[in-house]
Amino acid sequence: MANRQMAQANANAPENHLRLSWHDTQMMATLSPQTVMDYFCRKSNPFYDHLCNNETIRMQRLGPEHLHNMIGLEYILLHVAEPILYVIRKQHRHNPSEATPIADYYIIGGTVYKAPDLANVINARILNTVVNLQSAFEEASSYARYHPNKGYTWDFSSNKVLSDKSKADKKDASAVKDENSGTLFQKQRVDMLLAELLRKFPPPIPPMLQNLQQQPSAVGDEMTPGGINATEMNNATGPLDIKTEGVDMKPPPEKKSK
Repeated sequence: MANRQMAQANANAPENHLRLSWHDTQMMATLSPQTVMDYFCRKSNPFYDHLCNNETIRMQRLGPEHLHNMIGLEYILLHVAEPILYVIRKQHRHNPSEATPIADYYIIGGTVYKAPDLANVINARILNTVVNLQSAFEEASSYARYHPNKGYTWDFSSNKVLSDKSKADKKDASAVKDENSGTLFQKQRVDMLLAELLRKFPPPIPPMLQNLQQQPSAVGDEMTPGGINATEMNNATGPLDIKTEGVDMKPPPEKKSK
């Protein structure tokens, strides 16, 4: 039952003229601006509506100039590019000076096609873009690999062209890296220049160390039990005295004989 309803709906649906084309082999060779309207108004043409004003004036054997005095559906020759292109417009005439366009048809080499409107063109371009993006994402995801240690990586071994390209890119990257690293002479020369600059312009001493070095001078020139000036001893030992300060220097206890 459902299949019957679907088939009936498809049969009642209007035919998509964008997928149709028509030609008459007998009159194709004689196409001209004077005969193109007679060619388009053939009864076998699916784009031609037999209830239009053109059919009425043909039956009455009147000229096409009488179309401007009629009201209703009509076909006019809009553009000519001899000998291959003719554009025909379908329009609804309201009065001799006003008509509403409905559709355009173009004849190329004797074959009639319906020109798509802007909405159909945009829909077709968007659909084509989405399909290409979807296929690109699917192909890219097929080369993705995941490892718990390495994470996500690319594996193009199954595609020879991409595999060769990946290898070539790696070679180019390594070559560029070697060029940027420089020669052994350049590396040694740079190290020597850096050492020379460090000797001429030593880095400044942190403020905390400067305060620690200047602290004994504020107390005065105290003499140690050994007769050495405390300031000189601090300057001689430097920051090492800070690390050893407060450490118990007593010798270990002697072992008693049994």
